[in-house]
Amino acid sequence: MKSVEVKGSLREVVGKATSKSLRREDQIPCVIYGNGKNVHFHTHERSFKKIVYTPNAYLVEIDIDGKVYQTVLRDIQFHAVSDKIIHADFFEVTEKEPLWIKMPIVTEGIPVGVTNGGRLVQKMRKVKVNGLLSALPEDIRIDISEIAIGQSIKIADMKIDGLEFMESANSVIVLVKTARAAVLDEVEGEEGEEGEEGEEDEEGAEGEASAKGGDAPAE
Repeated sequence: MKSVEVKGSLREVVGKATSKSLRREDQIPCVIYGNGKNVHFHTHERSFKKIVYTPNAYLVEIDIDGKVYQTVLRDIQFHAVSDKIIHADFFEVTEKEPLWIKMPIVTEGIPVGVTNGGRLVQKMRKVKVNGLLSALPEDIRIDISEIAIGQSIKIADMKIDGLEFMESANSVIVLVKTARAAVLDEVEGEEGEEGEEGEEDEEGAEGEASAKGGDAPAE
């Protein structure tokens, strides 16, 4: 699993007034929990560019005044108007205890269904898994090359040693649908055939009527 380092400083005073003061200096108030004791600290907002604005999942090594904590990001709060980060929670992890984390999904290959005219739809970009730190990969890779039109890969199909998938077994990760263009072409083709048959029937009826009219006696 990839890791990223964040440097922070302990918060001597915890409270709304202090938090507002920190934010004015582009410092984000944060807390580490999970080991029986909460550690309050602050870090510059640019530290989150590596953690939040990325599809990757990271082990976050937080260096607070020389002491390093191994953590994962658990929760982050944004300002309702400015959308700036205003607070973050980190969970301290250990090598011996399993943890849950949302891992990015990476697809590999071109589905046979797409080659045959279908359309690939990816329903899930991340998946929640549980496992020991040593068992966590950088991402969840899925070979999608064998998916035909109308087929899918679900959570129930996933098997990775050391990992437990925490999503519903019936949740669809990726599927291949029939391309809309192909469906429309087929429908239009059927309508055209029906129209041609209808025209032939009308022409036949008119011809028959004309023939009957020619045989009728003049009044």
